[in-house]
Amino acid sequence: MSVWPEPLARAYEACEAMARSHYENFPVASRLLPPAMRPHVAALYAFARVADDIADEGSAPPEARQAGLAEWRRHLHKAAEGAGDDWPEGSRDRSIFLALGHSIRSLDLPVSLFDDLLSAFGQDTMTSRYASWADVMDYCRRSANPVGRLVLRIAGYRDAALDRSSDRLCTALQLTNFWQDFGRDWRAGRLYVPADVVDACGARESDLNEGRMTPAWTDALARAVVFTRELFDQGRAVCDGVGGRLRVELRFTWLGGTRILERVDRGRADLLVRRPALGAADAPILLWRALLWKGARS
Repeated sequence: MSVWPEPLARAYEACEAMARSHYENFPVASRLLPPAMRPHVAALYAFARVADDIADEGSAPPEARQAGLAEWRRHLHKAAEGAGDDWPEGSRDRSIFLALGHSIRSLDLPVSLFDDLLSAFGQDTMTSRYASWADVMDYCRRSANPVGRLVLRIAGYRDAALDRSSDRLCTALQLTNFWQDFGRDWRAGRLYVPADVVDACGARESDLNEGRMTPAWTDALARAVVFTRELFDQGRAVCDGVGGRLRVELRFTWLGGTRILERVDRGRADLLVRRPALGAADAPILLWRALLWKGARS
């Protein structure tokens, strides 16, 4: 980053520090990524992290959160155009948009993908139930898939087949996070298992209200796991379609996501009270599976 002017270098450093300071299921701007990609991915992360915080500000009414997201979008478009802004010198938001604007212009990143992210965050302020898989997939199309496509663009890939596979992987990761956070989301008033699946299994929300994870609910989640696993299978190709260190990063992302999905599946009966997560014991399993990747089903 020393080749950049000092204010820009400091802005990227602030974004990278922000990425490192937040817990995530899957690494953001990790050391597996090519060094040239890390600052741009960190700027993307910082932008999305703040937008997500605006949408999830529980003490503010939905209208106020939507207004905050609209303002965030206005700053996005100004940054993309290279226009100045009135953030205080050295502020977090000034750093984010200074870095992000540079990434968008220098790498020709589609602003529409950032708009899609903001659209999904806005939906979070209004929608807490989904009627069908089509509705859930439409949400993931805007909440998760833009991230994968932007990472590919940052890496220099512009390929429709890679985009499609990346979409499947990103949606699978998003869904895995939903099932992993099933209990947490329920307590926050959100349910991502589609209503048609819930109804087909005979599950009742009143049971969840009373803290009962009934066989009907574990059946509904089993169907959700099967649906998600199929998406992981369809998203595997992007892990082999890129090269270098990004290939390693994406393979471990895929392996980590499928490992969490395995834990979700085994712990379906406890998802209201226990959040499955990876631990130190999973590391050798993931490494072994990475070593066997070439012999695995493509």
